[in-house]
Amino acid sequence: MNRLSVDEFKQAEKLPLIVVLDDVRSMHNVGSVFRTGDAFRIEAVYLCGITSTPPMTEIHKTALGAEDSVSWKYFKNAIEAVEALKADEYEVYSVEQAHGSTMLQDFAPIKNKRYAVILGNEVKGVHQEVVDASDGCLEIPQFGTKHSMNVSVTAGIIIWHFAQTMINV
Repeated sequence: MNRLSVDEFKQAEKLPLIVVLDDVRSMHNVGSVFRTGDAFRIEAVYLCGITSTPPMTEIHKTALGAEDSVSWKYFKNAIEAVEALKADEYEVYSVEQAHGSTMLQDFAPIKNKRYAVILGNEVKGVHQEVVDASDGCLEIPQFGTKHSMNVSVTAGIIIWHFAQTMINV
């Protein structure tokens, strides 16, 4: 199936994208983000605030080892992560429904530019101060009665958008 070993993964070229989880409660969601991040070979996952960190059985249940292949860092809060990302010249976007947000289908990442996307708590979303510190907001259009999606599903949609745009999937 032409799969990479963990060592090969760590050495391989990455999609220039970091996913930041801002106070995500569910360890299953965290594990799912790692697994999707592995599938698209993202640079890293940043875990902030109450978001659990590996090694945890509940994360492993959905990550299936991706927590070992995908690099990760922990930050006391997402603001610290945003500051570090901006210092490293990443363009930072919160994934949130907000005034002035850009619909995902209207956002075209630029090849060879580095990005970070912030996904928020399952109930409260991305903290407002983190939204304010971001370079903008990306919004996934929704057409049903609910105006939210599971954070791991959102991560999959966002990561896929960056991958298809930046690596011609």
